[in-house]
Order: sequence, then structure tokens, then C-alpha cells
Amino acid sequence: MKKLSLLFIGLLSMSLVYGQDITDALRYSQDHIQGTARFRALSGAFGALGGDMSAVSLNPAGSAVFSRSHASFSGLKIDTENNSTYFNGTGTTNNSDFDINQAGAAFVFASNTNSPWRKFTLAVAYERTNNHRDNWFAFGTNTSNDPDFSNSVASYFYDFADGKRLDEISALPDESLGDAYQDIGSAYGFGHQQAFLGFESFILEPDDIDNDANTLYTSNISAGTFMHDYTYTATGYNGKVSFNVATQYEDNLYLGLNLNSHFIDYTRNTLLYEDNNSTDSTVNYVEFENSLSTLGNGFSFQVGGIMKLSKELRIGITYDSPTWYTIEEETSQYLATNGDNGLIEINPQVINVYPQYKLQTPAKITGSLAYVFGKQGLISFDYSRKDYGSTKFKPEDDTYYQDLNASISNLFTEASTYRFGGEYKHEQFSFRGGYRFEESPYTDSVTVGDLTGYSLGIGYNFGNTRLDVTYDQSERSYNNEFYHLDFGNAPQATVDRNISNITLSLSFNI
Repeated sequence: MKKLSLLFIGLLSMSLVYGQDITDALRYSQDHIQGTARFRALSGAFGALGGDMSAVSLNPAGSAVFSRSHASFSGLKIDTENNSTYFNGTGTTNNSDFDINQAGAAFVFASNTNSPWRKFTLAVAYERTNNHRDNWFAFGTNTSNDPDFSNSVASYFYDFADGKRLDEISALPDESLGDAYQDIGSAYGFGHQQAFLGFESFILEPDDIDNDANTLYTSNISAGTFMHDYTYTATGYNGKVSFNVATQYEDNLYLGLNLNSHFIDYTRNTLLYEDNNSTDSTVNYVEFENSLSTLGNGFSFQVGGIMKLSKELRIGITYDSPTWYTIEEETSQYLATNGDNGLIEINPQVINVYPQYKLQTPAKITGSLAYVFGKQGLISFDYSRKDYGSTKFKPEDDTYYQDLNASISNLFTEASTYRFGGEYKHEQFSFRGGYRFEESPYTDSVTVGDLTGYSLGIGYNFGNTRLDVTYDQSERSYNNEFYHLDFGNAPQATVDRNISNITLSLSFNI
């Protein structure tokens, strides 16, 4: 009867079930248009130029710069190197991936009258906006000796158990741990499940084990020195399909609109091993594994314009609306401990399916400037600004999301991006280079550091067909928590990430 009651309560209490955190907000708020080889060669500084399918994804007025209908396809080889540091331990991983990251076509319709509206264009473009494929590990001996044992994974379970009734985080007599894990999740949500794992694995000890109303707990893992071995593996990507309409007014003004359909496909697995040799601890070994699968879709729009101030000088401006996502998540967990109570394994083999939630990412404004030296070359500059603190989980009247949004507002800040690019043409060849700098979205500028990158490329024009190849590289540092705490500081590994790409694009006039 209790199982049926718990399930029934769970159906009525879905608003209590959450799995989202601040890292989700940032992951889906950042976009890095991977784009064509020419676009990447100028480090994306295309807001005042147009005439490239990835430029259309940046500034929708860019398709009206085409004089003829145009199409392009791009392939990408990504190499990611992660160098981790955790106390006395260092680690390095290298990953390679191949991808079709861009495809699109623009159709130009010229005016046959004396109208000042010289032409209009219709375009559709696919862009891979973020690559989530990543793999790194960190290991070392944590010697911080925090008195609140926050350097042990025990603090994670304690954080969730503190204040919760014992009968809400424990299995019934003769009930399997898998069934109890599922029922508690249905009735009370994610937090109670974590407290359940801590109690049933003997990591946590209730002050009064015979009292169902007990809400006070202590850790069976004492503060001290801990060996940690942590592995992070992720796959997936963000992408968007843009439906574009643009027009040219007289000789100097280009205007455009994009309606964007976004999608998310993300999978992550983390595995933490913890060892301690403390004689005061009755649990000396912990293995904790978490898996997350995320699918989502969203909508945004962009409006933009390009104006020729003179034959050489051009300016551009683009407004990117927020992206309004609907996201679904599934999680699974495994926990094992060893110590005075022997080997304890909790493998529920349960997939937690969370209710859909809404995420609104921040808007962005981009200003652009370009100087074109006739047919010899060009230089360009883009500046954009995005307020990551305005990211919101919804519904906003939900108390959990209110707290989460307040944390986002405190931890995130406005961030600027600077992009510079140049191109020099000699006969059929084009030589290109670029540089970009992105400020940290975090107020502390440490949790995620600033990004710097550069690019070099070359292209050959066959007439109606162009072949381009580009090499670009970027670097950024991250402080990654092994688990999230509402109090204190969880152990963190510093990861310096270096991403290099080789992009090959084929483009042609239709």
C-alpha cells in the first residue's frame, strides 16, 4: 500500500522533482557558430560583410549581399586537449572528432522594376552551434582538511539529508533498494533520492536510527585526506536551422530576418572514486556514478542590417533574441561503498524521467565594422555583448527556479566578445587570418576563464566554385566541481582546454 501511495503522491507532486542546475544554464546559453572555413578564418568577424552562409547565421542581412544564388557545405575535424590539475595530480586527454558542421543555400531574386528594393533573398542554413563532445579526468590527494568534511563526497549526501525525515529517505523492511529509490524519487524528488543513497550506503548515520522523525545526521567519513579519481565524459551538440529573408534597398542598405529552430542533444557520464585511510571513518571507499541525457528544442529570432557608409566602409548591427527552450532530462545513478559494513552496492537500474522545463537564454547585441579594399582584401571587427545573468529557468513563480535564477543572477555577469579578421586576395587565392577574445560569463572570471583564439585560412576561387580550408585554435580554463554543494566548496579540478579545428568548405553559385 505504501508503494501505491508514494506513486500517487509522486504524480501529484511533479513540481518537487528537479535535476537542473547552473551548469545547464551556461551550457545551453553559450553558442559558438562553427561555420564555413572562410567564416572561421576571420574568427567570425562577419557582421558587416555578409556574402557567406555562416555570415547569414550571424547577421540575417548578410544573404542580401549575395549577387547570385549560393550554397555551401562544410566539414570539420576537431581536436580537443584537456590538461587537468588536482592537488598533486595532473592528467592529459586528447580527443578527435569529425563532423558535418554547416550546410545552407541562399536564393537571390533580383527586381525587374525601377523599385528601390533591388533584390530580396530567401535562405535556409544549418549550423552546429556548440560541440559537447568532451572527455577529461583528474586525480590527486585532497589535503585541504576542511573541518566540515566538504572535501569528501560525504558532504554531498549530507547536504541533501540534513533536515529530512528518516522515513522519507530509507527503504521499507524487505523492500529492494531499487524499488525504494524509485518510490522515493516519485514521492519526494531528486534531493530525497540523494539522501537515500547516503543513508543506505552507510555514508550517513542518523542521530536516532529508531525514530522515523529523525532529521539530524552525521558522517561516517571523517574529515581528513582523500584520494580522488574523477572522470568526465560527454557527447552531443547544439544546433540550429535558420530560415532567412533579406532585402537590399537601393545600393547601400541591407536588411534581414532569421527565424531559428534550435535543438539540444547532450549526454554526460561522471564517475568519482574516493579513498581514505582514516581510522575514524567506518566507510573508506566510495564509487559514485551519474549519467544524464538531455533533449531539447527551442526558438529564437534575429534581425539585422548592413549599411555601406562609403564604397569602402560598412557597418552592421544584429539583435539576437533570447532562445526559448523546452528541455527534457533523464538521469541514472550508481553508488558503492566499502568499510566496516563490507561492500555495499546500490544500483537501482532506474531511469529518472523529469518533467519538461523551460529555459530562456540571454539576448545578444552585435555591432560590426568592416573596411573593404576594393577587390584586394578587407579588415573587419565585431563586438557583441550578452548578459548571462539574465538566463532564466521557468516557470518563474516556482520557488525552486526562483532560487536557481537568483543564483544565476549573482554568479553570472555580462560578457563581451571581440572578433577581428582580415583577408588578402591575390589572383584566385585568398589569404585570411583572425583573432577573437571572449570574456568569462562568471562574475569571478575563474570558474570559467576568458577565451582567446586565432585562425588562419586559405581559399581558391575556381570561378563559380570556391574551396576553402582553415585552421583555428582556442584556449580556455575551467574550474570543475566533482559535485555540487549548497554550503562550502566542493573539490574542484582545474582543466585547461585547447581546441583546434581544421575546416574544409565547398561553396558555389547556383
